[in-house]
Amino acid sequence: MFETVFGLPVHPLVVHATVVVVPLAAVLVVLAAVWPRFRGASAFWPLAISLTALALVPVSVESGQSLAQRSDPSPLIESHQELGEGLLPWVGAVVLAAAGLLWLRAREARPPGESGKRRQRLAALGLAVLALASGIGTTVQIVRIGHSGAESVWTSEASR
Repeated sequence: MFETVFGLPVHPLVVHATVVVVPLAAVLVVLAAVWPRFRGASAFWPLAISLTALALVPVSVESGQSLAQRSDPSPLIESHQELGEGLLPWVGAVVLAAAGLLWLRAREARPPGESGKRRQRLAALGLAVLALASGIGTTVQIVRIGHSGAESVWTSEASR
């Protein structure tokens, strides 16, 4: 299913979208978490972009597995696959933070009572911690995956 499109391997095509959308989602969610004005202005976009990232990750992984089956076995490709398979939980945490921030945005639009203000601040703090941790983890993971993928491609190209 995820092998070729118009005779080209799907993986290098879809992975370019993934390496743009995943860090974009992480940045948007972190900004929405730490900058209330941005949270209000960004509306549903951090969640929409995060859900797009969440959809792209399995497509990237599946297409990569299809490509790996057609390639010669290599420790670099195996390392790249392992790293790629570890991205989904990170992006899932970004989506969770984005959903929480959209909920918080809706709560902030209503006038809170005195105890409601405190709960909103605690929710904002907890979501900021989740957004920062998942955003940083996601970005580090996508850089590691991209580096290992480039290394596996260019190392095999250089040896030809």
